[in-house]
Amino acid sequence: MHDFNLHAPEGANKRKRIVGRGQGSGRGTTAGKGNKGQQSRSGGKTYLGFEGGQMPLYRKLAHRGFSNYPFKQHFSVINVGDIERHYNDGETVDLESLHQKGLIKKTELIKILGDGELTKKLDVKIAFVSSSAKEKITKVGGTLLGKIDG
Repeated sequence: MHDFNLHAPEGANKRKRIVGRGQGSGRGTTAGKGNKGQQSRSGGKTYLGFEGGQMPLYRKLAHRGFSNYPFKQHFSVINVGDIERHYNDGETVDLESLHQKGLIKKTELIKILGDGELTKKLDVKIAFVSSSAKEKITKVGGTLLGKIDG
């Protein structure tokens, strides 16, 4: 192999298939489109969901009412017991500190639940806290800056 021998590898360049130029060409008459029918005509395409004239499934099924699914909020749950294990007395619990301590992967909606025991006085700056978690945090003298979501 020489550096000056520049050409495309075999099979890389193919001739354009020319159709509809007489029977002697091998691609005459029907031009490789079979016989008659919608697909053999120019512009003979159908739309997405077309079922050959039968009532399409998306029109058969009822679409009624409102779905709240697109607006659903996904929470990462952290228990009071997890906070007890990872935090020292007097520290602040917020999104950045939870991320640094590896309790959450990214800054997202967080809810603190009351599973476990808490003995340390902490400042909690999280948007959503359950009522049982609020009770445990305030009982040991901690402060809350968030909504209480029963």
